[in-house]
Amino acid sequence: MAKLVHFSEAASLALHAMVLIAKSENMVNVNSVAEEMGASRNHLAKVLQQLVKHGYLKSVRGPSGGFVLSKPAGQMTILEIYEAIEGRIDVPECPLDRQICPFNKCLMNGLVTDVTLQFKKYFGEQTLEDFITRT
Repeated sequence: MAKLVHFSEAASLALHAMVLIAKSENMVNVNSVAEEMGASRNHLAKVLQQLVKHGYLKSVRGPSGGFVLSKPAGQMTILEIYEAIEGRIDVPECPLDRQICPFNKCLMNGLVTDVTLQFKKYFGEQTLEDFITRT
């Protein structure tokens, strides 16, 4: 089944794991997050390391190690977390990325551009703290 908006597994893992880590008062182990989410430990570990690399998490190695937020949840937007995993979202002029169009006006009438801008605006205004209070 086709979906207009699709989150990759990596982006979904990142957002859900960040909420779980933010809700915890202690350092969170990758194994416990993977188990709670029903996710692959290895895939989750790679995603969390990307978030460390981008400065959203801190990690500590060892048996009592794990992950914690690197800054307050209210200072991280969902869009930032998403883009840390997926890359910067481009706002397309053409939904098919074509340089030449056989029509004078786009058949989509700017819909793809509008939806992309709405997505960016909405998730750019939502902080991780907002998502914590919803769960």
